[in-house]
Amino acid sequence: MIKKLMESIRQYKKASILAPILVLVEVAMEIIIPLVMAELIDKGIDQGHMPSVIKFGIILLVAAMISLLFGALAGKYAAIASSGFARNLRHDMYYKIQEYSFANIDKFSTASIVTRLTTDVTNLQMAYQMIIRMAVRCPFMLIFALVASFGIDANLSFVFLAAIPILGFGLLFIANHVHPIFERVFRTYDKLNRVVQENLRGIRVVKSFTREDHEIEKFENISQTIYKDFSKAEKTLAFNMPLMQFSMYACMLIVSWLGARAIVACGGDAALGLSTGEFMSLITYATQILMSLMAVSMVFVMIIISRASAERIHEILVEESTLHNCENPVHEVKDGSISFENVTFSYSEKNEKPVLDHINLKILSGQTIGILGGTGSSKSSLVQLIPRLYDVTEGRVTVGGVDVREYDIESLRNQVAMVLQKNELFSGTIKENLRWGNENATDKEILHACQLACADEFVSSFPQGYDTYIEQGGTNVSGGQKQRLCIARALLKKPKILILDDSTSAVDTKTDALIRKAFRDEIPDTTKIIIAQRVSSVQDADQILVMDDGKLAACGTHEELLQSCKIYQEVYYSQNKGGAQNE
Repeated sequence: MIKKLMESIRQYKKASILAPILVLVEVAMEIIIPLVMAELIDKGIDQGHMPSVIKFGIILLVAAMISLLFGALAGKYAAIASSGFARNLRHDMYYKIQEYSFANIDKFSTASIVTRLTTDVTNLQMAYQMIIRMAVRCPFMLIFALVASFGIDANLSFVFLAAIPILGFGLLFIANHVHPIFERVFRTYDKLNRVVQENLRGIRVVKSFTREDHEIEKFENISQTIYKDFSKAEKTLAFNMPLMQFSMYACMLIVSWLGARAIVACGGDAALGLSTGEFMSLITYATQILMSLMAVSMVFVMIIISRASAERIHEILVEESTLHNCENPVHEVKDGSISFENVTFSYSEKNEKPVLDHINLKILSGQTIGILGGTGSSKSSLVQLIPRLYDVTEGRVTVGGVDVREYDIESLRNQVAMVLQKNELFSGTIKENLRWGNENATDKEILHACQLACADEFVSSFPQGYDTYIEQGGTNVSGGQKQRLCIARALLKKPKILILDDSTSAVDTKTDALIRKAFRDEIPDTTKIIIAQRVSSVQDADQILVMDDGKLAACGTHEELLQSCKIYQEVYYSQNKGGAQNE
């Protein structure tokens, strides 16, 4: 896991290396300072020798300035390295997510991915900054200070060593109890993001049904869960500081007591025992050792928190798409012919009942195909197999006579344009949204696509025309306008197969008829698949498929199905109020 995460450092390796090197210089100066102070006291102040006071005073000042400079530079490079690491992590995660299939997205959920890109990366950024600075500074400060203190008085220095195992066992105990809690907390964060996301997306529904109190209660419940878990974890982590302070003050008391006795016993003569200056140095080193231990505990806590985040980020980075190109993929799609050969499909292996069950179907290039069926009859699932948004569980789907799994995925999808059931427009101008279909589309091509989709009329009525700004999600245009713009965007791809997944449901029947007529006259060679709820939207199709509970219940023309398919008859008569029966 660590190796995979470290791949995201890249161009910030220099800053990541410089920060600990600068920290080592800072530590070296801080270790030298107590030794110089001892000399200043013993050879200067105690003996009243002013030249020594000045000499060691200047050395002290220089050492302090060097320590300050290198400490500031270490902080700067640590900040650059950690911020850059977080930037690259988000970049790598985002690009990895772009490679995911729909099945991968379904596995993690949108809310979880958002949490991992934000909260988890921030936790890892803070931990990385502490690791390359504090986690380097503290051990070296601890080691150097111990070595220096042993050089002054070995007997007194053993007091510091006695504190280390006590702290080690304490920190280990805390880590084992806290890590599972933080893992649970971050999973709960996913749920919190989902609740907020659902509320904001459906705010109009929430307000129209006056369900604000219900949504507030949902938010409060999940926030309370996070509060309880965090409180439990923090209560355990709170033992860290008392443990540190107990060890620190106990060591200080013992060193002070033993040191004072040693000074009195030898009369302050360094040759016979311990001098005043050396005792002051020991006190300083004691402070440095114990402060290092305390800082180590802080780093330790941060690592505990970030460990769960690191594991979640690692899951995103190592996840492989369920869809892959074969060894020698086909790049050219011959035509828009489609064949389903004994196709069975399930979204998950755990599902006992397949979503699509043994579908056999042939569609000729250039045909117009209508698909009708009740909610949950797997109409959308059927068409999503054509551009290989999912892979079949059994059987095969061919386009242009070639199994879709043998195509280069990008080449295949460039020849299959889909207007999905949920129409999405992005923030930007109408032109920018339309050029998602073809980034090099000319104004003339954009105009033509909009005319085919019956979108030019309302776009031209806007004061800024095609430069009109679309708000996020297309909230400043109507549902029907949004659908027509999405159809125009798909047409700009000039695909061999055009799939409209209930994409004219918000369009009036007259406009719907005009769009279908434009398709028939202007793009006759394109295979058109229209999923609809209205019989009028598909009755002119070359073939109409009737789906029922994941199975192909019937297939034929409008007239044939009126004679032979009970489901089609019921839908037709209900929409025409029995008019067909009176003919």
